Amino acid sequence: MSSFAAIFALLGLAAASPFEKQAALSACLSASSVPTSAPGTQDWKLDASPYNLRLNYTPVAISVPTTAEHVQNAVACAAKLGIRANAKCGGHSYGSFGLGGEDGHLTIELDRMNEVVLDTATGNARVQGGARLGHVASELWTQGKRAFSHGTCPGVGVGGHTLHGGYGVSSHTKGLALDWLIGATVVLANSTIVNCSETENPDLFWAVRGAGSSFGVVTEFRFKTFAPPEKLTIFVAALRWGTEERALAGMKAVQEFALDMPQELNMRLFMTPRFINLEGLYYGDKAGMQAALAPLIAKTNATFQLQQEGGWLDQVKHFGGGLPLDQGHPYDYHETFNSASLYTNALNDTQLGDFVNYWFKYAKTNKRDWYVHIDIHGGKNSAVAKGDAAAASYAHRDYLFMYLFYDRVDKGVFPTSGFGHIQNFVSNITATLPSTEWGRYINYPDPSIDQQTAQKNYWGPNLAKLQAIKKEIDPSDLFHYPQGVLPAA
Repeated sequence: MSSFAAIFALLGLAAASPFEKQAALSACLSASSVPTSAPGTQDWKLDASPYNLRLNYTPVAISVPTTAEHVQNAVACAAKLGIRANAKCGGHSYGSFGLGGEDGHLTIELDRMNEVVLDTATGNARVQGGARLGHVASELWTQGKRAFSHGTCPGVGVGGHTLHGGYGVSSHTKGLALDWLIGATVVLANSTIVNCSETENPDLFWAVRGAGSSFGVVTEFRFKTFAPPEKLTIFVAALRWGTEERALAGMKAVQEFALDMPQELNMRLFMTPRFINLEGLYYGDKAGMQAALAPLIAKTNATFQLQQEGGWLDQVKHFGGGLPLDQGHPYDYHETFNSASLYTNALNDTQLGDFVNYWFKYAKTNKRDWYVHIDIHGGKNSAVAKGDAAAASYAHRDYLFMYLFYDRVDKGVFPTSGFGHIQNFVSNITATLPSTEWGRYINYPDPSIDQQTAQKNYWGPNLAKLQAIKKEIDPSDLFHYPQGVLPAA
């Protein structure tokens, strides 16, 4: 035990609640020259405000580092005082996990660390841990017309997104964000700074690519990049499935098409109480997109609502939902919602029938602003499915579909009576599936499930190895959150 830790132990701080250690933590951060947001200030209000207003938690303190050394010192202070610590990158965690997922954590707010540097000679990029996806996309394009595969919301942090998978509208063609990661700099629970890659600390590199937030704070990512094609085509096609019979036939057609969908296509079903669309991105021109989709359009009687050719940034802006692309600090965007995720392979006729029946008879009666994305995640031509399953802790490459269930209110409190909508939607699908034939995506969490269940759902067959690595490098579970990886017993 260090002399500093011994003093705290003598003062009885080891057994105190996190908030009883607040003054000691603030003193430690100050003595270590770690910048912080002060309670009551506008910065505190922004940094402590969750994306999901339904899950609002109070940190003990918020550090706002601008260097890796600041992060190192913040982690050291938390460890000495026995206070749990969590990195907050974009702050978009549906479960507010960057705030700890519960009261009483040290939040390490990284969004002041957002530098992006492209090496035009190698095509590799260095990205600081608090950069947001829109900023990264803008900088890579400006500096060298380069890109990597990632998600759509410009305000999402590159950190949590990449460390847990990083699915987006290019993933069927180009893979997950973590597939483009070639190295990272990580602050561990013992406050050391290490690099990891396939050849340096490879077990850590394996763990952070799928479960990273449980293992440390990434201060820098190193990505390989690609030159996007000159033409990409955005498309939206309306599906007029007014009856259960039409919807069931349409779902069967989509599922059959998904199994060997051309790799250049990236597509999802977008379902709401009022309409259902096919939407996505094609790597090529409009004529190529039309030819690739023609068999499915014919079988589903879909009608194109949008066919728009453009360049890389055109599609990034489109799927960004109209938000300004180059996001940084300050950032103040929030919603109030409940969420869940699911992965499955192709469903049989009975399972598809049950899904459609629940959708028409029950889900459509929910008049809130809910939606379901069903992304074509796998299939024989998918870059995700073709990725090396043993190379990263992301556990679900082999699943055909990835579902996001999202139920929101425009204002006020999410109703207690509303939680069953998503839970029932999910259980309606999983009821006849063995537990080994479905999973969940940690970037689309269901905060209601307990930690033991969450670990199994999110990391499946990779959980035991993850827990062993966690025990080795974070045995006291400093980087704890309610659905993270726990150390092996």
